[in-house]
Amino acid sequence: MSSSDDGGYVHDPAAFNANGEEGTEEPAGGDGNLEPTHPDTVDREFDWRGWLLVGVIVFAFVIAPVAIYLVPPGGDGYRFALLILPLAPAILLAITAVWATTRP
Repeated sequence: MSSSDDGGYVHDPAAFNANGEEGTEEPAGGDGNLEPTHPDTVDREFDWRGWLLVGVIVFAFVIAPVAIYLVPPGGDGYRFALLILPLAPAILLAITAVWATTRP
């Protein structure tokens, strides 16, 4: 046996895309550049999205716990005071954090 191509199958990894399918499709950008952009070249500023996220963090870590402390649970109030009041800021913080950190 020789290591030369004698008509058999020779695997070429460059001929396959990321999904394992054969072909050379260009990425969605269309420029053919497969290298990711460096974070230093992207224009990122702490704009109104960042300040909104800071406001939601203050709400979730300061205002909601104070409300839980000040709202005395009575009778049916335990479900509201101990479940809903911490859950609502947590969901709001999660949604806002994902929204604020993704750029269009």
